[in-house]
Amino acid sequence: MRVVLLVLDGLGIGAAPDAYLYGDEGANTLGHLAEAVGGLELPALERLGLGNVGDFKGIRKNPGAQALWGRLREASAGKDTISGHWEMMGIVNPRPFPTYPEGFPPEVIKEFERRSGLRVLGNRPASGTEIIQELGPEHLRTGRPIVYTSADSVFQIAAHVEVIPPQRLYELCRIARDILQGPHNVCRVIARPFRGRPGAFRRLGEARKDFALPPPGPTVLDALRARRVAVYSVGKVSEIFAHRGFSETMKCRDNGQGMRTLDTLMRSRSPERCLLFANLVDFDTLWGHRRDPEGFARGLREFDSFLARFLALFGPEDWLLITADHGCDPTFRGTDHTREEVPVLLWGPALREGRGVGLRNGFMAVGATVARLFGLREFSEGSLLDPGAS
Repeated sequence: MRVVLLVLDGLGIGAAPDAYLYGDEGANTLGHLAEAVGGLELPALERLGLGNVGDFKGIRKNPGAQALWGRLREASAGKDTISGHWEMMGIVNPRPFPTYPEGFPPEVIKEFERRSGLRVLGNRPASGTEIIQELGPEHLRTGRPIVYTSADSVFQIAAHVEVIPPQRLYELCRIARDILQGPHNVCRVIARPFRGRPGAFRRLGEARKDFALPPPGPTVLDALRARRVAVYSVGKVSEIFAHRGFSETMKCRDNGQGMRTLDTLMRSRSPERCLLFANLVDFDTLWGHRRDPEGFARGLREFDSFLARFLALFGPEDWLLITADHGCDPTFRGTDHTREEVPVLLWGPALREGRGVGLRNGFMAVGATVARLFGLREFSEGSLLDPGAS
């Protein structure tokens, strides 16, 4: 039996009731982008019941879908990648991770400069593509790393590969990760290597490296590994869990490579009992944060075409679980994630009858379903396969 857990990063489907706490009242990633592009046609996702979980222009409802469909409402505080993924695997975060809209405080920056022996540039919230164009020339002249954050809980360090090679940049990130504990325990420290000349700098996605906080307790992934179930990370997933609970990691530079990797794994590992845990990040980083509904819609159509072919690779005991980790409404103000409910779709050839599972409180239903499919008693309460309360 193989289970594929596919996270469409940032694909929210409507503001959560507490969205007002985050300034996100009215956000609706899928609904608004469908309106912005004049409607979406996603026949493979319609087959699994995506249209049944809300009203999205162009996406038809399918009450006869041979899948389980529903909505999930996040229990954790925040609207970040780590909280969303951790909650899927059984860890609820009651407090949001710290963010730094005014930049990092002196005690953090001074300690980083002391330990690294380097003065920093920047230290403010910024778009990564914009700040390297702005400060890149000074970085080339001085050798000082560019430190910046965003609306997310991140400490990002950008450096030109000819000034600070990637391995040295990773060392700097480890220094920052060691400093950023306690009250400053940001979700992720991120290495952002780039190359090129002034006016034409470009980030190297394949050399990006995330240094995340480890989960504070056991997860479904830990339980699977203890039962000798192979767990494969496709994309950035293993970095979100500080590489804990995985058998193997396949880094992917974009959605296309992620989908090709999933296709290869399904074709080549057919005898194996495994979880393939994938994140398709372009929806978030390329189109959600950059407020590009046309790009987001194009990416969804490409994914839908892939999905139509991918479903044919599933054997009689295989399962597919599709969800998201937060919203990232490309029509909304600012460039931040949005506090939204997310879709959940479960399909497998062995599923006898499709049905709606309603609204579930907590992304934990995802991990509970994975645990139930693999026969784990721990973490399995609240599975989508159980009737459950809506």
